Amino acid sequence: MSKLKTIHTSRTIMFAELSKVMDFAMQDNSYFHSLNQNVINKKTQSGIEKTTRYLTSLYGFDQNDPSFVALKYFWQMSDDHEKPILSLVYAIGNDDLLAESIPVVLETLQGEKVTIEKIEQNIESFHPNRYSENTRRSLAQNIASSWKQAGFITGKTKNIRTQPPISYNILAFALFLAYLNGLRGEFILTSKWPKALSLSESKLRDLAVEASKRDVIQYQFAGGVTAISFSNLTNKLQINVI
Repeated sequence: MSKLKTIHTSRTIMFAELSKVMDFAMQDNSYFHSLNQNVINKKTQSGIEKTTRYLTSLYGFDQNDPSFVALKYFWQMSDDHEKPILSLVYAIGNDDLLAESIPVVLETLQGEKVTIEKIEQNIESFHPNRYSENTRRSLAQNIASSWKQAGFITGKTKNIRTQPPISYNILAFALFLAYLNGLRGEFILTSKWPKALSLSESKLRDLAVEASKRDVIQYQFAGGVTAISFSNLTNKLQINVI
């Protein structure tokens, strides 16, 4: 079996813990120091070590990683209600099972239930006979919790599909992650990062226009051809992209 990147066998996107680390360490980039200082408020050393391992696996905290540099920038630029969505979008690039769950959540109509069984079936369809029944159930519950933290699912047990407001900042971040992962043009718009936001094409393009007007990205769409660039942003963040 190929190796999968996922922390959902044991954790979720852990927005509450990430938020504490980011807010504590943002100014001086002391992310690992903040974890050692237990800003995540775990009761035992074992809890600190496990949470540190999972957070690092998902978010990296690497100042040499352009994607994390982008997360830090957009985190500073975003309102509190936007940050859980930023976390989910970023995590999708580093967690295979979370990325694979996108269709299950987004194809569920708003107001309908996103059942744990649907997520389990999706896991099995991608990875037949890979997980035991109990593990698959736990995975599905953790994946649902991650979407719930970002506002795409609501309710402690009912798991009702909802849609959080998506700003031009959030879309720009999603598009930028696709760009940093080597995609260009139309492939950026159809990649997993913006797809996770559950926007219609017209809404996605409207937000891209707004982001362009705010000089966050450079976006043009004419004659059926999409052009997206991030030269101003890469210069500002001192990111070199080949």
